[in-house]
Amino acid sequence: MAVETELKFRVPARHLGTVASGRVAGGRVGEQAQRDLVSTYFDTRKRKLKQHGLTLRVRRDGDRRLQTVKSANGAQLGRGEWETEIAGDAPDLGKARGTPLAPIASKKLRRKLKPVFETSVRRITLPIRTRRSEIELAVDRGRIVSGRRASPIGELELELKSGRLRDLFRVARGIGRKSRAELDLLSKSDRGYALAHGKEHPVVFAGAIELKGDMSAGEAFRAIAVATARHFSGNTEPVRNGDAEGIHQMRVGLRRLRAAVSLFSKVLSGTKVEVIKSELKWLTGELAPAREIDVFVKENIEQVSRDALLRRGGKAIKREFCDRRDLAFDRARKAVNSERFRSLLIDTLEWIELDRTIATKRAEMPIAEFVSAVLDRRIRKARKDGRHLDRMSPGARHKFRIRAKKIRYATEFFGSLFDGKGERKRLARISKHLKRIQDALGSLNDFIAHREMAVDAALHMPRRNGRAGAFASGVVVGREDRAVRPLMAVAAREARALEGL
Repeated sequence: MAVETELKFRVPARHLGTVASGRVAGGRVGEQAQRDLVSTYFDTRKRKLKQHGLTLRVRRDGDRRLQTVKSANGAQLGRGEWETEIAGDAPDLGKARGTPLAPIASKKLRRKLKPVFETSVRRITLPIRTRRSEIELAVDRGRIVSGRRASPIGELELELKSGRLRDLFRVARGIGRKSRAELDLLSKSDRGYALAHGKEHPVVFAGAIELKGDMSAGEAFRAIAVATARHFSGNTEPVRNGDAEGIHQMRVGLRRLRAAVSLFSKVLSGTKVEVIKSELKWLTGELAPAREIDVFVKENIEQVSRDALLRRGGKAIKREFCDRRDLAFDRARKAVNSERFRSLLIDTLEWIELDRTIATKRAEMPIAEFVSAVLDRRIRKARKDGRHLDRMSPGARHKFRIRAKKIRYATEFFGSLFDGKGERKRLARISKHLKRIQDALGSLNDFIAHREMAVDAALHMPRRNGRAGAFASGVVVGREDRAVRPLMAVAAREARALEGL
């Protein structure tokens, strides 16, 4: 087995030539080589390999046929790779012995394997030597094809052949500044499966995180952090395309990463922690208006605009907030198109991966021991604070909701470590009650934001629609106010339910 440690970047077509020119700051570049590579990826109709976190491809490289099995674990930067030469264009499962594919490589699986998609690229490779490291730069131009669907490929990969991870990121950052290269944590196989499903840039949701019992707390943090970084960065294209769910999922991914940083705060070291937290908070803030206004329009304004009694006012307020939503979506789009965003991606991944990030003694603690201490402490505090929920100020309720959300994310992060059926059921019940608390208090928080937006719209409505718009805004506020008391009752009830768990 080889372990690939590589970084992949999307590059605008006009900059690919610059990348392949052979000039790299701080490194000596060797002789360029070019190859035409055609790779066919195989799986069953029900995507059994993908469900097991595996990819299987057969690559035509001149006269050679290379079969490759990769472990596509979403929670790791480095991926296991098992490559062997085979005789034909179809997979040879007999050559899969000693790979993660072997346990499921039955005759039945062999019969069910079919081509899912194909990649064809012209690859230019350049060896780069720094003082302490050897890195291979590969520039790929081509396309992915699945049936009648096709999508262009324009990307570069940097693979650390030997040496220091720090050098890999330094070279990547230098190339990125010249070429507007954007770190992409989704693989070609991720894109190929999406294309086969009929979506070139689908919304990316949180994936399962599988932690192992023999991990240290530091290793577990790294696995969780990479998975959450993949979650939020994987939604870059949906955000560019103005996809409301993509914006929401990028925000969820950012919140999950920020929750992981909070949960593992005593494991992390160095001043860079605060810099990363600040940049993640910046991006979350740039996306927030788009999400908030979109929810307001869909859940409130649409209903008011269809009310026959409101007529002109309902239509006026809908136009007003649809215009505001367009501006907010444009703000989100500009954020992910910025140099600051591209720097955030690579800075965050480098911070996650470098040893100095988790160089504390606490990082060596077995993950099971760490999880027990973290969950017990936080759940006890949530029970205690939940007893006074109905007497909390709006600000205190907001903080309580954030703490509840972090505990719920923790149950998702650490769930794979709980083997017993009883433990899993208890964890699921805790997560269920926390989710209901979070939803109820989140709605209350939304009401405050919605009231401010509705009042602002009424005050700034164009004169010709001023009275009608103000009246419609008042209707929106009134309808939301009526829902406050039942939501508080739900939150208080679910907080009490935590007492028995």
